[in-house]
Amino acid sequence: MNEKNNKRLWIPAKERKWVFLFIVLTVVWVLYGLWGMYNVAWIDLHSRDFKESFKNYGSIARLILFAVLAYYVLSVIVRKRWADHWVSIKKVVIALLKMTRKLHTPLAIVAIGLIVLHAIGAFLYGYKWDFTNVSGVLAAIVLIGVPIAGVLRYRKLDRKWHLRLGLAFAILFLIHAYF
Repeated sequence: MNEKNNKRLWIPAKERKWVFLFIVLTVVWVLYGLWGMYNVAWIDLHSRDFKESFKNYGSIARLILFAVLAYYVLSVIVRKRWADHWVSIKKVVIALLKMTRKLHTPLAIVAIGLIVLHAIGAFLYGYKWDFTNVSGVLAAIVLIGVPIAGVLRYRKLDRKWHLRLGLAFAILFLIHAYF
């Protein structure tokens, strides 16, 4: 009976409490960030201080995304058996893979919230048609599909779209962050 009820739910029971907790924490963080942006004087929206504040959201999201993307890297290392020759490294890789698997979804939720704050701050600061802004908008557009495909992934309905969109986002995110 429990297995039958579990099939109907989109998020597995062992991940559900962490996902909902991090959704609540992210919503609180985003609302606090939006409140802070709302209370900035219009004249200060184009100041260096405001630019640094919304860039900080992007920098924190970048660090969190490296932990989120580490799950894919570690799973490829284990799947391709690249660490089989070194027993001590293989144990570390497997331990890290288990940890990143548990943290993949909760950290991704936090990163998406921070990216939303970063994008809103960037548009409030002033949008210019340059390479950095265009690559950021493209990354944000691709990011919209990643969590949708991730939810479908729990039911095996995504046909690998979560991985494909995730890799496309990772490439666009790295281009935006470092060029």
